[in-house]
Amino acid sequence: MISQELLESDYSLFKEYLVSECGIVLGDNKQYLVRSRLLPLLRQFEIDSYTNLISRVVKSRDSSLNNAVIDAMTTNETLWFRDGHPFEVLKADIFPKLQNKRTPVRIWCAACSSGQEPYSIAMSLLEYKTQNASAFSGGVEIIGTDISNNMLDQCRRATYDNLSLSRGLSNERLERFFEPAEVGAKNESRQLKREVTRMVSFRSMNLFDSYAALGSFDLIFCRNVLIYFSIDGKKRILQQIASSLQSGGTLFLGASESLSGISNDFDMNRSGQGIFYVKKQ
Repeated sequence: MISQELLESDYSLFKEYLVSECGIVLGDNKQYLVRSRLLPLLRQFEIDSYTNLISRVVKSRDSSLNNAVIDAMTTNETLWFRDGHPFEVLKADIFPKLQNKRTPVRIWCAACSSGQEPYSIAMSLLEYKTQNASAFSGGVEIIGTDISNNMLDQCRRATYDNLSLSRGLSNERLERFFEPAEVGAKNESRQLKREVTRMVSFRSMNLFDSYAALGSFDLIFCRNVLIYFSIDGKKRILQQIASSLQSGGTLFLGASESLSGISNDFDMNRSGQGIFYVKKQ
């Protein structure tokens, strides 16, 4: 029988583990969240208590269990064209500045979850090219990264059910960029067309690891991510992001996120209702 009790000492130990492994910070009263996220893993790995699960994870005896725990504790909330204005800013301000670049324009979506954000950028690019046929002759490379291998698998499948498709996606875009899913996929699901998926690749990435292997970028989306990290964690991530951006490159954060008191590497810019950050020259 599985014990449903999560001891305070185990909770404290687990909080320390999450911070050290991936920077995620849990408050003092998130025991309910830990219990609900880890309960399926107790059953899956046939562990009889949270105490024993946390002990095994902290001691790193089972890499598959550790990966499953990080996956379970990662927030995977996302939608198409989230908040709207960043994608309007892309078309109005960012794409015109990058469209004549002779080498590939490189775009990174950090913590991309199930892929809606990088694919939204790809769709925005295709829409922009409809009106600007000669734009981006040097090519475009979009990279999505996430710590969750399950999410990355979903990204690569590029198949979404009706609930996912209803969140932020217009009927016009649904008709233009999607087609019926292959036989065997979920009922009433649709798949992104090849013209979209070929623009995006996906990689596993812990934001606390080095970014050097990714190369440098013209544009980085790191939206609704920093809110889950401590001040020191935010500084660490933003320092690496600044190093990964070309001089004058652009950074988008979430609507509730700010660089105030955290990083001096960027200038804030406003375009309409949207805010974005430009790496200082």
